[in-house]
Amino acid sequence: MTSDQKRQLLEKMVALLELPDTAYEKAKDRYDDIGEWFGRDDSTCKDLDPHIFPQGSFRLGTAIRPLLKDEAYDLDLACKIREGITKESHTQKSLKDLIGNELELYRRARGISAPLEPKHRCWRLEYQDHLNFHMDIVPCIPADDSRRGLIFESLRKSWQDDVLADAVAHLTVAITDDRHPAYREICNDWNISNPEGYSKWFVSRMNEGLRSIVEKAQVDEIPVYKRKTVLQRSIQLLKRHRDVMFQEDSDVKPISIIITTLATKSYEGETDLLSALAGILERMECFVNPATPRVPNPVDPSEDFADRWSMPKYKHLNLEKNFWDWLRQVRADFGILMQSDDADFITEQAGQKFRTNMETSELRKSLGLASGVSVVVPKTHSIEANPPRPWEQE
Repeated sequence: MTSDQKRQLLEKMVALLELPDTAYEKAKDRYDDIGEWFGRDDSTCKDLDPHIFPQGSFRLGTAIRPLLKDEAYDLDLACKIREGITKESHTQKSLKDLIGNELELYRRARGISAPLEPKHRCWRLEYQDHLNFHMDIVPCIPADDSRRGLIFESLRKSWQDDVLADAVAHLTVAITDDRHPAYREICNDWNISNPEGYSKWFVSRMNEGLRSIVEKAQVDEIPVYKRKTVLQRSIQLLKRHRDVMFQEDSDVKPISIIITTLATKSYEGETDLLSALAGILERMECFVNPATPRVPNPVDPSEDFADRWSMPKYKHLNLEKNFWDWLRQVRADFGILMQSDDADFITEQAGQKFRTNMETSELRKSLGLASGVSVVVPKTHSIEANPPRPWEQE
């Protein structure tokens, strides 16, 4: 295939993974509805300035269709209490219970049959109508000034960009976690997180050279998905390949935050999907550190997204090995796909590796592939340690 044909093929594949706009709109309607519930007149949180916002793939515009038709979407949310509650006034348990009580009232008021489920850091609400969502809501409060100051200094050294570092550090939050040894006690060392700050960092990378966007006071809308940049599309393709490869045992697969972070760090502002994906796959391994933290959180360098790789309790899952196996496999599979001129082979491989169901005749016509073209590479292949980069060759 020519480079133009390869680009068209990748665009067709990612279009089949994309969520319909209605899914994003429904997600927004639901978290807006929860936000209005927390702010209603008889809410116990009304005077605490609650703020409900999305995090994760829905916020970043990197969500993909579930592998199975009836599988639920994951909608990750946070409930930030911005006034009236501090680490000196409340325990993590009391904050989580406060949010949980309101969510239980909401569940009953909206007729949601599935019980509210406590998780380690959040509450899970199963919302089902014509679209099914797992809604995980993490209770949190703003981090104290000293913690934000430490984060700022750390980011300032890493990025050499004071404006972005300050904007991101300011959004750091303290979260609840029932595994914390002082979960039921007043303490100052709550776990921290920064989903809003991560989103700002991601957008700054997504819009390389357009840093002014991070100066906005707040990014509460999901519509980042409507931009559909090549970085977002690359991540969607990588996540789907991961899902298919590990569909028989999802517990051992590389987690999305690692893939998203490494891909975003590897992105160098390419403007087309073919070169962006090729560059990301070529550079990803360079951003895995040889020592802890192996995959640092870009908005809190002390946090390691790959901390489970070395934890004894997860040793049986072989998480690090599975990451490297996946990276070798996705490089090989994309390379083989891009080298073929056979429409039958391309649709077969895309269906097997990415669950993208394309019609061979339509693909042959739209890409301008001739009939009866022989396969450039064998259908049975072995993974090379350092596969060639055929992406942009004519």
